[in-house]
Amino acid sequence: MTLQNTKTLKKQVAPFEKSTTKESVWQIINTVVPFFALWYLAYLSLSVSYWLALVPIVISAGLLTRIFIIFHDCTHHSFFKSRRANRIVGTAMGVLTIFPFDQWGHEHSVHHATSGNLDKRGTGDIWTLTVDEYLAAPLRLRLAYRFYRNPLVMLGLGPIYVFLLKNRFNRKGAKQKERNNTYLTNVLIVALISILCWAIGWQSFLLVQGSIFMISGAAGIWLFYVQHTFEDSYFEEDKEWEYVKAAVEGSSFYKLPKVLQWLTGNIGFHHVHHLSPRVPNYKLEEAHNNTPPLQNVPTISLATSLKSLRFRLWDEERKNFVSFREVKALAKKKFSVQQVKPEI
Repeated sequence: MTLQNTKTLKKQVAPFEKSTTKESVWQIINTVVPFFALWYLAYLSLSVSYWLALVPIVISAGLLTRIFIIFHDCTHHSFFKSRRANRIVGTAMGVLTIFPFDQWGHEHSVHHATSGNLDKRGTGDIWTLTVDEYLAAPLRLRLAYRFYRNPLVMLGLGPIYVFLLKNRFNRKGAKQKERNNTYLTNVLIVALISILCWAIGWQSFLLVQGSIFMISGAAGIWLFYVQHTFEDSYFEEDKEWEYVKAAVEGSSFYKLPKVLQWLTGNIGFHHVHHLSPRVPNYKLEEAHNNTPPLQNVPTISLATSLKSLRFRLWDEERKNFVSFREVKALAKKKFSVQQVKPEI
């Protein structure tokens, strides 16, 4: 990116930061209504076969991912012009996605303000170590990091820990308003689950909602992971860190098939979103298409994104992600250099 681009990009994207009530309401209708309809269809299909029920379950999981994007936009106060409307709808969508509105909104705003900043990691992001940090870490920490970064753990246990457990408790230092919102969300979730278990039985509820939860949860974590973990991402120490560069160089353009783009609420245009969180999801593509500099950002496809699974550590010297196998080679090379004594 040139210096001129970084100065003008925010201004170029500004016209797309205005939400449209009609579009927002229509998105709620075309997402939430079919979600409930397919959820009920999945329940009815259980009387025939779980495998038959998997069809509406998978589609429902995609719609729940889209519901999360609505929730996400509400936490940025970009879905409606009214902050109150964002809060009400966001809290409701938070019940469906089991995310407390204020708590996640706080963590996510920190993520936006610190993404790619090596000195401010740890809130609302994926645990990332540099090569030097990993090599200097004790064995216990290295094993914990490898466990955390294992795809089966991250995409399997990750949703259970983050969504079901972590989201249920307030963070340390949270203000009373945030705490109350978490309590309210928890109570509404318990009430909704209790009603459904009473109406259809806990076994049917677990088969339908449990499956939807695991699929959508894995998809959500994958989207967040892959859009910040690609080979030539952006990480700098605080003194060198720049917000605009972190947004457009450290957030990928995930070019997905149109159906998946729709189900994921255009979040593949992640570079646009990080540059300007006030752009509602239904205007992200338009902002991308009408801002030439944003079309020259790191782009990944469904196929090439799978390579991100081997990117585990950030190499500060080469400015890219590397695998654990590559780290072994780097460690041997550094050790060899250290063993060479200068001649006197």
